[in-house]
Amino acid sequence: MSDWTELLIVVITLACQYLLSSRSNVYLGCIIPVVYIGVLTWMFMIGNIERPLTFILYMLLGLAFLIGQWFAGRKAFEKKRKSELEKMSIHDI
Repeated sequence: MSDWTELLIVVITLACQYLLSSRSNVYLGCIIPVVYIGVLTWMFMIGNIERPLTFILYMLLGLAFLIGQWFAGRKAFEKKRKSELEKMSIHDI
């Protein structure tokens, strides 16, 4: 797989994580990290990732980015919710 394809996959994954995390259901943001853990574990078990240290570093780095996107999505959702409530309160007065 070329470098551009791998980069595109990472960007699409992070965008999907942000999109799912910015929805009203908090648990939608857990889908991609769980799939990521499963895929990495599967790759380690079949031998695509040979060293345990490499597996742990991939796991920590990937989860750090995914959890960062989750926090950003939740923050955007709360900001959007707050602005909608302010608009509603303005129209009620």
